[in-house]
Amino acid sequence: MDLRKLKKLIDLVEESGISELELTEDGEKVRISRNFTSNSPNNGQGAPYQNFANYAPMQYAPTAQAPAAVVEPAPVVEEGHAVKSPMVGTFYRSPSPDAKSFVEVGDTVAIGDTLCIIEAMKLLNEIESDKAGVVKKILLDNGVAVEYGEPLFIIA
Repeated sequence: MDLRKLKKLIDLVEESGISELELTEDGEKVRISRNFTSNSPNNGQGAPYQNFANYAPMQYAPTAQAPAAVVEPAPVVEEGHAVKSPMVGTFYRSPSPDAKSFVEVGDTVAIGDTLCIIEAMKLLNEIESDKAGVVKKILLDNGVAVEYGEPLFIIA
């Protein structure tokens, strides 16, 4: 949502006297709420943008549904090389929901082979193998959140 549209929404909240406005558009969700305080200079009235202290912080959240179950990764005690996440994001085993996974347990991989995708800030980042070998274990389920440095695969 662009800045001009957000300013118009703030004006609308200011002029109408409503305390809160929530809008969902193209997968983006914006909520603007007013915080009236008796010690504010214009007491919630007056020209728009005169006192931003009257507004609670805007909240932004994509409306995509969260995965049904988040699986907590178990500590890695497997023998072999752990391929770790280079970023925070969402882990995907295939290029699209109906496509075949990049790798399965038992597959042989070479250095540079794509193992998975991590989506971060709407960018899809292919994660490549940094070791040649056999995929011994896939540590995460498709669609779960992943942290920086979290093990993704065990390659032996």
